[in-house]
Amino acid sequence: MRILITGGLGFLGGRLAAYLYAAGHQIVLGSRRIAEPPFWLPKAEVAKINWGENESIQSCCKSIDVVIHTAGMNAKNCILNPVDALAINGLNTARLVSAANEAGVKQFIYLSTAHVYANPLVGVLTEEICPTNLHPYATTHLAGEQAVLGASKLGEMHGIVLRISNAFGAPMDQDVNCWMLLVNDLCRQAVQTRKLKLQTNGLQERNFINIHSLCKIVESIVISPTREVDIKTDIYNVGSGVSQTVLAMARLVQQRCFEILGCKIFVELAEEISNDRNLKLDFRVNKLSELGIQSNELENIAEIDQLINFCQSHFEQGKKCLK
Repeated sequence: MRILITGGLGFLGGRLAAYLYAAGHQIVLGSRRIAEPPFWLPKAEVAKINWGENESIQSCCKSIDVVIHTAGMNAKNCILNPVDALAINGLNTARLVSAANEAGVKQFIYLSTAHVYANPLVGVLTEEICPTNLHPYATTHLAGEQAVLGASKLGEMHGIVLRISNAFGAPMDQDVNCWMLLVNDLCRQAVQTRKLKLQTNGLQERNFINIHSLCKIVESIVISPTREVDIKTDIYNVGSGVSQTVLAMARLVQQRCFEILGCKIFVELAEEISNDRNLKLDFRVNKLSELGIQSNELENIAEIDQLINFCQSHFEQGKKCLK
């Protein structure tokens, strides 16, 4: 298949592009800037997208079978620029949906976020739960979702929304800014400072998914021509089967750093917060499981190891190990 990945030079887009290319697909990397194919995918095409010009968006969708839309504004910038966030996460998605439909694209996959549900992200969360998070990051992603689902319900093309939990993994390029993600930040902290400093006591639960599992899920659910699945719904929670505490993940990073770096990495917790809040998270991925699709939690260690090695190659500051 010929696949357009917007944000193809970014974090999720880059990893998906590399994975899907290795699986035999033709990859077009959508980017806001003019660029040569990256060193990590030299045979890919790079298409410049001017989001303010419909002709530019339409041009990128020509002769495309599948669009995977990963381009968007992160949570920090959304709160700083909510109007721009709506334009980027909402309006740009609607423009791309329209262009893809006119070009005859068969499938449109939108990478949304589990954070549309609530803030904080706690309790039992299924696809049937009505999203209530009013953070601009959540509301603007919901606007993007509606554009995709609206086109799908009209039968114009098959639109699928993937609400992704806390993803982590190494980027394809050192210039990709993915260090606000919890596990990515922990690995970089470990390499640079030889300690892991948490902003909380670590007792809150999160649902983590490694990027390699995410890539396999994307291919399995919407792309692989060899897989015959009956996709009856358009929204899927994408995460691991079991949530865990932030502290447990920090301990895993600590353990892997000792194995790889030979260093004792100290975990520093913030002052204890009130325990009367619900910190439990049950992020259910039953719809994926019904299709026989699930993440591989055993790949968490491999992904963390890869991330630590990436950080060691690019962010090492000559810190001595405390053995």
